[in-house]
Amino acid sequence: MHFVIFINGAVLIFFGGAMGLDAILFQSTNRIFLLGGLLTAFAGSMLTLAARQSQVQMARLDAFVMTSSVWMTAAVAGGVPLFLWGMTPADAFFEAMSGITTTGSTVMSGLDKTPRGIIFWRAMLQAVGGVGFVVTAIAVMPVLKVGGMQLFRTESSDKGDKEMRNAAMFAAATLRVYLALITLCALLYLAGGMSLFDAITHAMTTLSTGGYSGYDASFGHFQSPFLQWTCTGFILLGALPFAWYIRVVNRRVFRNDQVSAMLWCLAIVILLLTARLIATSHHAPLEALRLVAFNVVSVVTTTGYATADYTGWGPLFVTAFFFLTAVGGCTGSTAGGGKAMRWLLAWRAVVAKVTNLQSKHRVTRIKFQGQAVEEDVLNGVVVFLVFYFATFLMLTIVLALLGLDLETATSGALTALANVGPGVGSLIGPAGNFAALSDAVKTVLAFGMYLGRLEMLTVLVLFTPVFWREYGLHLRPPR
Repeated sequence: MHFVIFINGAVLIFFGGAMGLDAILFQSTNRIFLLGGLLTAFAGSMLTLAARQSQVQMARLDAFVMTSSVWMTAAVAGGVPLFLWGMTPADAFFEAMSGITTTGSTVMSGLDKTPRGIIFWRAMLQAVGGVGFVVTAIAVMPVLKVGGMQLFRTESSDKGDKEMRNAAMFAAATLRVYLALITLCALLYLAGGMSLFDAITHAMTTLSTGGYSGYDASFGHFQSPFLQWTCTGFILLGALPFAWYIRVVNRRVFRNDQVSAMLWCLAIVILLLTARLIATSHHAPLEALRLVAFNVVSVVTTTGYATADYTGWGPLFVTAFFFLTAVGGCTGSTAGGGKAMRWLLAWRAVVAKVTNLQSKHRVTRIKFQGQAVEEDVLNGVVVFLVFYFATFLMLTIVLALLGLDLETATSGALTALANVGPGVGSLIGPAGNFAALSDAVKTVLAFGMYLGRLEMLTVLVLFTPVFWREYGLHLRPPR
């Protein structure tokens, strides 16, 4: 437990330093960020000093507590300057949780006139949350066996020092790829006519698939087809596995089952919806393709940018975008949602089951990346999907009990759990925001974002008595 406290303290110190950077860069809000940075860094220093003699090695139970607590600590720290700026505690926590989980839902309006220091802070939260989740998903969740993530275990050794070195090497390689893509994206945004500030902040929220924008019209503020196509491409790049990028660079290995499945599915959906939009509207074919491609990719990758109010295109589009919300990007990317790997394995499991029913003596093995998938991985995928929809149902019920209509409650629950951002409907759709909701509803939605980003089971296991009995035994000093 001491090491968990130490890590949380280090997170607070990191965010205190980030606030200090914001204070240096932007004069209009420097007092807010300077005060917030000092308070946050002081609290972090106290925690690290209290646990400074802890050992580096962790047990598996420690990893559950550390992963869950660090993301909550980050959200609280991220909300400090927003609270000092004048937001209510509920709004500040909601905005920060939405940022750090790269959800993109917002309670803020008048973004066009919001101080640049606040806009930059929101973008920074999403940039940190995006790369933080990639490292968590690949370095931590395979050890925790969350949702079939064992597929991405890079080493079979149980030696703590070796695993730590591998995790550090992966984190460093991921950060290099992440920063390179953000830089390239910002340069292309600049070439397309954005200001330097807009290019940097929107590049950070593009690659993190977060979707925070500095404008109320979201990315629709930029009417340039070049910028919108560029954004579509880089959103897609952010939703691909970062381990795949590293493998491509180091080994020139391009094959990846979930990447192929995701790209094919996106292409089919975009073409079908484009044909429908052309048939039912006045949009020219290329314009319809651009609008559909941008918004479909944005929703599937859980980015949440919008260039149009797609809920006004007709019931088919409302239904399609609602279900696309749950899909998500690839496992090991910055995207949220159910993840392409899990949907692909679930589909192959169904096909295998149907095939086996047709022939009693035939045994069909489910494969991923050319290798047979172990039974515990498939069980993890099934359990995750069951919990995913069960959690969605529970969130919907709670939101309905808090006074939301069924459409808003259902859409809000799914968009929070999938970390998408905008929902459907007039209130929280792409043309609205979450400001009108009660503090209780915002808190529930923030918790839904938290659950969705940590794939639910990582958090929900902490609410079981068995976990704490085992953890209590683990904490007892040896005789």
